[in-house]
Amino acid sequence: QVQLVESGGGLVQAGGSLSVSCAVSGRTFWRYSLGWFRQVPGKEREFVAAARGDFGTTYYADSVKGRFTMSRDNTRNTVYLQMSILKPEDTAVYYCAATDKYLREYDRRNSYDYWGQGTQVTVSS
Repeated sequence: QVQLVESGGGLVQAGGSLSVSCAVSGRTFWRYSLGWFRQVPGKEREFVAAARGDFGTTYYADSVKGRFTMSRDNTRNTVYLQMSILKPEDTAVYYCAATDKYLREYDRRNSYDYWGQGTQVTVSS
């Protein structure tokens, strides 16, 4: 069973930066494709960023492109989401996700098999 544990959320002012991380259990972390999603109450969980485990390609939602950077450290079994120029509309619970299968649609929730519990990010105006 693969377990994901997010950390690093918090409160930040608009225009500021914040980094969240996700520790992933498992001996084959380097093979996992990973994703970040976010959700606000009353809305569906939406795609933020993804990193393929095979070619290492990263993808971003248009709403965060140029402001967020996803990276992974295969020696620490950890994936990071560095967020900058934060906006109040970035406020959400951020979830990391993983799959050890071929990632067909990186922006679809059902492409991922394992999920963390989420970490709250709040951006004040």
